Amino acid sequence: MDARHVGVEGHSRWGKTAVVAMAYDARFAVAYNSSSGEAGTKIHRRNWGELVENIADTKEYYWMAGNFLKYAGPLHWNDMPVDAHELIALCAPRPVFSGAGTLAGGDGWADATGMFQAAVGAGPVYKLLGAKDLGTGELPPVGTALVDGDVAFPRTSRRPHRLAELADVPGVCRPLHEGTAPGELTPVAVHQGGCQR
Repeated sequence: MDARHVGVEGHSRWGKTAVVAMAYDARFAVAYNSSSGEAGTKIHRRNWGELVENIADTKEYYWMAGNFLKYAGPLHWNDMPVDAHELIALCAPRPVFSGAGTLAGGDGWADATGMFQAAVGAGPVYKLLGAKDLGTGELPPVGTALVDGDVAFPRTSRRPHRLAELADVPGVCRPLHEGTAPGELTPVAVHQGGCQR
């Protein structure tokens, strides 16, 4: 198997898992996490949407290790030694797409702004390794896809569960690596075969 053609994607809890898999397994070429929220690619230290306390709740605590749960009490999430941008940075220089919808679109819990902040925070590591960051620190308007870098943030009004659902967003279907023939290695092609070749 050619690892340059293998990607991982996931939504919500599986979005968290997709980024962790990417961070720990160099065989993945690209990751897309949809609405991963808290404990995914949303900044922990942001008081909006899903919080550490929600992950530590009796319905979800088993997702995380005890060392994480202690930041819902007695410690606070401001006491955490790391944050979500560092999880994204562990994937560098490989491309990571993070996407979430809007509050009006039913996706406010995931906190698209917090996910964007984490993507911005990972940028310096991508640049250090010769890859491209988002290219801005300004949250883009809904309907804008920041996909020119190796850290990407397509911002839509809907909740995009799979990267293939973003094939209509300008710029999402593009080669991931310079020197690759157009359509040879694209995020959607890696995951769902959604781009034209």
